[in-house]
Amino acid sequence: MPRRRKPLTRERVLEGALALADEHGIEAVSMRRLGQELGVEAMSLYNHVASKGDLVREMVDHVVGQFELPDDEPKWDVAIRRCAVSGHGLLHAHPWACSLALLPSDPRTAGGPRIRYMDWLLGTLREAGFSAKLAFSGYHAIDSHIFGFTLWQLDHAAAARRIAAGDRDLAEWARTFIAQLRPAYPWLAEHAEQHLAEPPGEGQREFEFALDLILNGLKRLRRAR
Repeated sequence: MPRRRKPLTRERVLEGALALADEHGIEAVSMRRLGQELGVEAMSLYNHVASKGDLVREMVDHVVGQFELPDDEPKWDVAIRRCAVSGHGLLHAHPWACSLALLPSDPRTAGGPRIRYMDWLLGTLREAGFSAKLAFSGYHAIDSHIFGFTLWQLDHAAAARRIAAGDRDLAEWARTFIAQLRPAYPWLAEHAEQHLAEPPGEGQREFEFALDLILNGLKRLRRAR
């Protein structure tokens, strides 16, 4: 008896698109290629998504929708820390999503995971006793750290991959670059050496280090008001 093919659903289309983007980048996601990956004609995908743009928006919503938004944590700083760490991890797991999540939301749809995350973060600060003005500034500091620091890490990782793809040993290239820096820019050379010697997981520790600086600064400001 021939094996029955798994029926095509919106969820299956989304899962296939996420897997394709995670492995090959968002540029690889075309309706034709996605159809090939799923074993269907590209036109059949339009029974489940209106367009490629609709699909990409849903992909980004899926990632941001997994950000942890703790409503069971009484300490505001712990709740925000959990949210930020989870967001950072998810954006690293789906590196194509970080810059796309920063694009303006469709003004015709006042909702979705990105809007919920923004409102949750602002609400957590306001309910913790921050003034509207301080919550305004605190929100920007936290949000820009989650997305900005992650983008910085992803861009550096992409640059390292380009160097490696050019048949150059990355460590050897870095040592040569540092040697060129040292005479005129000794402090930058020292900093670059620290990057070269980073143990596994150092990027995560650096993200959390800066996050804690922001949260501790907000605590001091709240006490001073």
